[in-house]
Amino acid sequence: MILKTFSYAMIALWCLMALAAVWIGAEANEVVLQQFLAPPSLSQWLGTDELGRPVLERLVQGAQTSLLVAVGVVTLSALIGTTIGIYSGYRGGWVDRVITKIIDVFLAFPGLLLAIALAAILGPGIENVVFALVVVGWVGYARLARAQTLSLRNREHILAARALGVPTWRILWRHLLPLLLAPLGVEATFGVAGAVISEAGLSFLGLGVQPPDASWGSMIKEGTRYLLVAPHLVLAPGIALMLVVLAVNLLGDRWRDYLDVKNRHQQRA
Repeated sequence: MILKTFSYAMIALWCLMALAAVWIGAEANEVVLQQFLAPPSLSQWLGTDELGRPVLERLVQGAQTSLLVAVGVVTLSALIGTTIGIYSGYRGGWVDRVITKIIDVFLAFPGLLLAIALAAILGPGIENVVFALVVVGWVGYARLARAQTLSLRNREHILAARALGVPTWRILWRHLLPLLLAPLGVEATFGVAGAVISEAGLSFLGLGVQPPDASWGSMIKEGTRYLLVAPHLVLAPGIALMLVVLAVNLLGDRWRDYLDVKNRHQQRA
């Protein structure tokens, strides 16, 4: 119960911080050299960075960046991967074999390294980060959707719909997709956590969001130079990143356990 409350509260706080970033505006990028590396105080709760900018406001802007990237990556990856996976599993034959080989090719490359290579080729920027992560992220949804479709395409209601001459697109949309939403939802929760970590990693390497825009990864990168004299520059975005990823993973674990009917029956017994 405590972990459930923590995960919901942390995700809600993350979303509220992302919304609050709209009203902060240019305050997070205001340079005040007189407040260079100021420690946390009553006026600046999380202190200031090497340019005198408030860490709290930049942390809020970083929450908006991570949420936008996570939502964009998961939405596009799920749409592309699910469409390809369902069509591949339902059609079978040479279409399924070709798509399976393509999936295997993408799985042969380490996902983050491929994303780094794409981001380096395309250049820095939030749009390029989303594109690079979608290119490597759709594979998991496609593989899951294909596997689920292979186990469901011979169900009685699917065979009945085919016998009645229902168009293929309608079978996939009305009869197959609703049965896939639960496992795909679990995959999406873990995809959100992966997107947040990947965005922070790319920004840490200088391939993500560019200054003066804030990102938790770029904040950690900038703070490492002053780790001994101003550890709050690294601790604030690092703890925020850890808590958000932990909360999303806990939510995904709980959802997965809830959808496991066998596990639920064992717990009730």
